[in-house]
Amino acid sequence: MWEIVRAGGPLMWPIIFCSIIAAAIVLERLWTLQDRRVLPEELPRKVWQLIENGQVTDKVIVALEQHSPLGRLLAAGLTNRHRSHEVLMERLEDAGRHVVHELERYLNTLGTIAGVSPLLGLLGTVTGIIRAFDAIQAGGMGSPTVLSGGIAEALVCTAAGLCVAIPSLIAYRYLRGKVERLVVEMEKHAIRMADALEAAAHVPRAGASRVEAAEPPPAAVPAARFART
Repeated sequence: MWEIVRAGGPLMWPIIFCSIIAAAIVLERLWTLQDRRVLPEELPRKVWQLIENGQVTDKVIVALEQHSPLGRLLAAGLTNRHRSHEVLMERLEDAGRHVVHELERYLNTLGTIAGVSPLLGLLGTVTGIIRAFDAIQAGGMGSPTVLSGGIAEALVCTAAGLCVAIPSLIAYRYLRGKVERLVVEMEKHAIRMADALEAAAHVPRAGASRVEAAEPPPAAVPAARFART
């Protein structure tokens, strides 16, 4: 293994460094973006029950913020539950942008590695060819061993760059698609919570007049969409 690294020349070191960083990002994102960690199945049901029973408190909101990305989003909605529907949706959009930013952490770095690694390999190819021509100029074409060092550097460096770039690109596309799917699910839960809060706000109170109880809810506001980069 060490001989291969030496044959690839000095540009093998940045390629190896990129491979380590890419592997660390992929493992960290695969762990962080698990469905059970981002979208706990039981969490929305518990929140709906709290809203229906009027048991939403500051303690519940703080616990939600520390629970999961979906919990932070729902907590932002519950914090603004007494405001107008328009303000509620704006706060959900703001919170959604922050949550999406957290989900996409390090993905730009992974995409950069996928794009830079083959260029580093190509640069190693160029330097290897230059080295081979320098050897020819110095010693002529009498012995094939004169060219072996430059050719080895060109081929090994190119292969190493591609071996890092291809898995990094695949992982980048997969993780990006996973984030988009998670964001769509979070948008659905946010809209459901906004509807639940609006419905709870218009439940007839004890002793309310029939006219007040029959008063229709305000017009619906377009659903929130979280900005994604």
